Amino acid sequence: MIHYNVKGYHLPGTVLGVGDPALLGSWYALAVASGEKGFALDKASKNIDGVMVTLTPENNLKLLSSRHRLERRDVNVVELLRQSSGCVFENPSLGVLDYRGLGTNFRDYAIVFTQLEFKDEAFHNMELYSRTELASQEALRLFARWSKDLGFLSQQQATWQPDHECHPMPTGPQLNSAGVEVPPGHRDECVDLWGDCARRVL
Repeated sequence: MIHYNVKGYHLPGTVLGVGDPALLGSWYALAVASGEKGFALDKASKNIDGVMVTLTPENNLKLLSSRHRLERRDVNVVELLRQSSGCVFENPSLGVLDYRGLGTNFRDYAIVFTQLEFKDEAFHNMELYSRTELASQEALRLFARWSKDLGFLSQQQATWQPDHECHPMPTGPQLNSAGVEVPPGHRDECVDLWGDCARRVL
């Protein structure tokens, strides 16, 4: 196991490289550990049903996420700029100071670390991405161990599972409303094709 320091945090794992196919593509976001104030109180409302990770032509990282909040679904698109290290992304103007992949089994899961700063509050998150709607035991064990290593308390962690109506994020060729295939990096145009996928906190 490799450990390294970044901005005051002692992180496990190995940083995934820019454009690494192990991190790109569509994911279910099944678990999160967060140092955000109030996370332990309102984590039941922080449902995440899907994340699409792509590279732009400029080699920036584009994150498209769909979140359920009560009666509505919020869709958010964020573009992150590559840092000089080449393996880390950021967009300080949006409060994202550091976004990096910590590890993966190169098959069905990845663990992502993010440093954020919103309204003078600085905190860090760790998320478990899964290609399938149920995370493997291997992924959950590694996520739990790294969460503990980073000092997250049990109340700062949440795990979600999809309901019976959940559909996966699109992974193959997608069509827009005109029936034309949308290339990777532009699939936010296909967000209306996603199935609803509310998650409940375990």
